[in-house]
Amino acid sequence: MKTTVSPADKMFEGYADVVNVEALCLMLGGISKKLAYRLLSNGTIRSIKIGREYKIPKNNVRDYLLQQESLK
Repeated sequence: MKTTVSPADKMFEGYADVVNVEALCLMLGGISKKLAYRLLSNGTIRSIKIGREYKIPKNNVRDYLLQQESLK
């Protein structure tokens, strides 16, 4: 059985499955860390906080972008 991979699934294939804030900034086109922390702290992009660090599953970043696209 062959599975089809959508373009959305290939969006961040060069990144680890779980990324940090610096990688998130790059994934979102070079946004500032301040904006990244705001998106994470208010739950706009779902994440896990371990100690003082955010860990963001790349699927959550993809879902955020797809949601933004559907709002247009």
